[in-house]
Amino acid sequence: MTATKLLTEEALIDRCKAWSALGQTIVFTNGCFDLLHPGHVAYLEAARELGDVLVVAVNSDRSVRALKGPTRPITPEDDRARVLAALACVDYVTVFDDDTAERLLCNLQPDVYVKGGDYTRTEPVEAGAVRAYGGNVRILPFASGYSTSDLVRRIIDSNHSQ
Repeated sequence: MTATKLLTEEALIDRCKAWSALGQTIVFTNGCFDLLHPGHVAYLEAARELGDVLVVAVNSDRSVRALKGPTRPITPEDDRARVLAALACVDYVTVFDDDTAERLLCNLQPDVYVKGGDYTRTEPVEAGAVRAYGGNVRILPFASGYSTSDLVRRIIDSNHSQ
């Protein structure tokens, strides 16, 4: 079941066209999802409630290193994608290698682009492209107390204290 949720960009474009033709609302989000935690799950469940289909684009290992530094990701891209695909709220997952999701969004043209509440002061760089093709941008509340970077720090600190 999980493997059928993992799609290439080309296959995902075809699926999005078919869903749109059926009048289904496509919701799209993207991120590193390096160490999946309850904050991610709550966010993805809330995103799924905004439409009929939830597509998650996972940053490639290369793009995570560019965003987070040379020690990340902790979990390889194929594993991150597989874990996300196992979630009931996620319909499809793809991996992308660009520094932003703008090109992918323009190709897929989902109805709703969702990002987490860490974008409350500025909007995502992809927002203009989404609005240009007629899509909506939604910022969902950030689940406080959950952060992959904080988890990594806690793991390192616990290893140093032993």
